[in-house]
Amino acid sequence: MVVQTASHDTDHATDVVVPAPVSASASPSARGSASAAAPAGRSGTTVSEGSAGAQEPAATRGRTSIAGGVVEKIAGLAAREVPGVFALGGTLSRTLGAVRDRVPGGRPSVSRGVKVEVGQRQTAVDLDVMVEYGVPITDVARDVRENVIAAVERMTGLEVVEVNISVVDVRLPDEDLGDGEPRVQ
Repeated sequence: MVVQTASHDTDHATDVVVPAPVSASASPSARGSASAAAPAGRSGTTVSEGSAGAQEPAATRGRTSIAGGVVEKIAGLAAREVPGVFALGGTLSRTLGAVRDRVPGGRPSVSRGVKVEVGQRQTAVDLDVMVEYGVPITDVARDVRENVIAAVERMTGLEVVEVNISVVDVRLPDEDLGDGEPRVQ
């Protein structure tokens, strides 16, 4: 039972959860009425029946929301785990990210090249992928899709309705992206 009381000094109401046993001998009109619950001479007290929070299962008390950034990070890490994926993001995105990573205090962005739309129960993922030269791109795309869907659904409980993959570049074996050794010594 929820008892709503109105203070005589102020205009605000307070909800108080109290057990309100009603005897079987009480008349139907007296059960749950304000006069039955209120002491004589006190007005402004009403009694209404409802489910108390303590009686509800813990899993149903409250709401969980998952931010898009969380889904982006999970999808980005899952995509990078697949053999044949060299990096995520377009050329400009990777270049700007490399500069940002070198700034003191900067850290690599695991969500670079990942865009998501998150609803209450579903999500959609778009990935920009750079693959290694020589790998079968359709196989890599299938493996990325499967890994991203499995990781996002397992960690968030959201249904992944689609994973769109854009292969934006291929890393050639002799291509230096600034991460390796200098070509001339």
